[in-house]
Amino acid sequence: MHDVLTIAVAQPASRLGDVVANAAAHAEAIRRADARLVVLPELSLTGYDHGLRADAVPDGAWRPLVDACADAGCVALVGAPVPAPGGGTSIATVAVDPSGTRVAYRKTWLGADEAGHYVPGDAPAVLTVDGWRVGLGICRDTGIAQHVQDVAALGIDLYVAGLVHAPEELAEQDARGRRIAAATGAHVGFASFAGPTGGGYAATAGTSTVWSPDGDVLARAGSGPGDVAVVEIRRPSTQRLPRSAPLP
Repeated sequence: MHDVLTIAVAQPASRLGDVVANAAAHAEAIRRADARLVVLPELSLTGYDHGLRADAVPDGAWRPLVDACADAGCVALVGAPVPAPGGGTSIATVAVDPSGTRVAYRKTWLGADEAGHYVPGDAPAVLTVDGWRVGLGICRDTGIAQHVQDVAALGIDLYVAGLVHAPEELAEQDARGRRIAAATGAHVGFASFAGPTGGGYAATAGTSTVWSPDGDVLARAGSGPGDVAVVEIRRPSTQRLPRSAPLP
């Protein structure tokens, strides 16, 4: 297991339904982040809206992201709608690396407005990156004690989630990050959508953040689209070195 992992929480500009433009913005964010693991917001590749279908993302849209991950030597966790195993569509985290893509996690705890449109996942999930066990969540999952308990039981080193929150929900976003750190004893990274999108969100919170297991802010992006926060996290006995940089 590597003692150090560099994680980025990125919030690239994302226009509702413009998957080609969004894929280009994601690829730029991945390259500029210069991190081993890049986390992106909920439904970041399509923009957030109720009723997006799995076919909203054509197969070819993933190629710029795969190429960017190959250039950067990283794993990116991208928010997108995907087919549900029994039919329908799930809100998912898709893991992208130089070898291609795979669905890493399907959102389990759907919001009230999502329940009529999407199929929930049925299990917590962990992704291993350089020996680090990375627990996965998506937006409302982060506020559900059962979800956090189930992920913590898997024995994680880091918990990450893609979010869509309104600006007035920023205090709750922060509180959830600290609560999950305390409950899991792990670092926590939230990538939070920035800018307008669908689903009734004329504005979103941004302010993507990485917390230490003690709940301290290690790196934080601004509120606007295009920002990224990057931090090098280490084992508890070693120093953590945060950094941040804007994306165009």
